[in-house]
Amino acid sequence: MDLAPGNELDRSECLRLLAGAVIGRVVNTENALPVAHPVTFALTGEEIVFRTAADGRLAAAATGAVVAFQVDDIDAERCTGWSVLGIGQAYQLTDVLCGTPLTNQDARANGGATTACLIRIPLSRLTGRRFGATPRKDG
Repeated sequence: MDLAPGNELDRSECLRLLAGAVIGRVVNTENALPVAHPVTFALTGEEIVFRTAADGRLAAAATGAVVAFQVDDIDAERCTGWSVLGIGQAYQLTDVLCGTPLTNQDARANGGATTACLIRIPLSRLTGRRFGATPRKDG
């Protein structure tokens, strides 16, 4: 795979790719070890928003912690694709806002449990890159 510096994505391209994605990974630590939790999410402005169980491990681990959020689209057959990594300090929305719809993408957000809450990750740092012989412009 070609990982030359010229394949780095700027912030606006990273946000565009995130806006079109459905599933990402919240990366944090549990018992001093890294873990990745797949979640469905929405991008609102420059924040990742996802729904999770209010009393679950992810909500407890992510609230107030600096976490990473990673999304990619890989074509294994052609060895091409892109990857975006965001970092930010996650926070939980207050109970009053937990039932408020996010956007038209809210239907695909995780949860469904009556104790679900929303976690937001402001994207303080955002990097990405395309790789492979023939990177696609359409994401």
